[in-house]
Amino acid sequence: MVLNKKPRIKDAALRRFLSLVLITLLGVALLVFLLRTNSIAISATRNSSEIGENFGLTSNYSQVRAKLNLPKQNELSILLEKRNQLPPRNMDLYPNLAKDHIVIVLYVHNRPQYLKVVVDSLSQVVGISETLLIVSHDGYFEEMNKIVEGIKFCQVKQIFAPYSPHVFPSSFPGVSPADCKDKDDSVKNHCEGTPDQYGNHRLPKIVSLKHHWWWMMNTVWDGLKETRSHLGHILFIEEDHFIFPNAYRNLQLLTELKPQKCPNCYAANLAPCDVKSRGEGGESLIAERMGNVGYSFNRTTWRNIRKKAREFCFFDDYNWDITMWVTVYPSFGGPVYTLRGPRTSAVHFGKCGLHQGQGERAACVDNGVVKIEVQEIDKVPNIKSDWGVHVLTKQQGYEAGFKGWGGWGDIRDRQLCLEFANMYHLS
Repeated sequence: MVLNKKPRIKDAALRRFLSLVLITLLGVALLVFLLRTNSIAISATRNSSEIGENFGLTSNYSQVRAKLNLPKQNELSILLEKRNQLPPRNMDLYPNLAKDHIVIVLYVHNRPQYLKVVVDSLSQVVGISETLLIVSHDGYFEEMNKIVEGIKFCQVKQIFAPYSPHVFPSSFPGVSPADCKDKDDSVKNHCEGTPDQYGNHRLPKIVSLKHHWWWMMNTVWDGLKETRSHLGHILFIEEDHFIFPNAYRNLQLLTELKPQKCPNCYAANLAPCDVKSRGEGGESLIAERMGNVGYSFNRTTWRNIRKKAREFCFFDDYNWDITMWVTVYPSFGGPVYTLRGPRTSAVHFGKCGLHQGQGERAACVDNGVVKIEVQEIDKVPNIKSDWGVHVLTKQQGYEAGFKGWGGWGDIRDRQLCLEFANMYHLS
């Protein structure tokens, strides 16, 4: 009998060992699962040591916020707003900005395959190391964040829209359980929401287009310490704009020539208003209506835009650019021209809508292939100071009187839009 106890003792020990291993493996698996499911929060707090527990959003943030009718923030929203206060990266590599630098703002959502192309094109831009690149994110997406964190060719500052619908998964401005859907009758269905002019209720992923652009504009011009005193031009590009190597130098020439060549121009553009055009060629500057690819303007123009906050926020169209063309620009009292060269220095290459193609089954990625020919003339400045200006007085496009495509009828979106215009103007 004694001889038979040892194998049993060994078997029991083996079973205990295997159980311990199994429990350990399950624990590791659970930990990995939790880390993956909480990757947004973990990544968003990656710089928590830089922020510090007592890091203030602004010196009088709590007092100012109490005067605004902003949605109640969740943890991620607060963390992102704190990250917005971090200084630019790469200041050790590029400690000084050029005296008359033009700030570049790149606004993005979640198309990493496009963002890689844009970042690569920016890395080849002559003069890029002289300026500050601000990347404005609509929501937090780890792959997009990693791409931006990998930029080493200039100073880079990231900002995240803290009230993006993509940051609020279960409450306004995201999807709220009480929200009306489609063409619901709010009284009959006991749901919340104001339909647009076509009877449709809000879609958070759609309204975020206009929210992000307006929040970004107000924040860049009036909220960031790096830019709120900037008097020069700021260039705005999207995550599907390919930028040619001569873009920055050409823009410097355009902004320098604009006061003399086109004193009534409100902006300078890198590309024609017609996104399919590559320019007319020839030897003449072009004055035309403001385009939405590679556009830049100064603080004077921004002040004119911000004065029309109510017009912008109450026009029933979810597109920021159509809203500007139909309501804001016509209210200036005359033609709103932008100055550009005869050959494009930026190209819109995206085939997917800004908030399309994010599903795994129907990803709109264009296979990640972008073929844009860059000729030798696109690598050096190709604008001459002795050129005249050809004014395009008649152009196709959206004009005053167009009633809008809808999608922007909910009073909550309109009110939030107005609050963004007030964020940095309360004492």
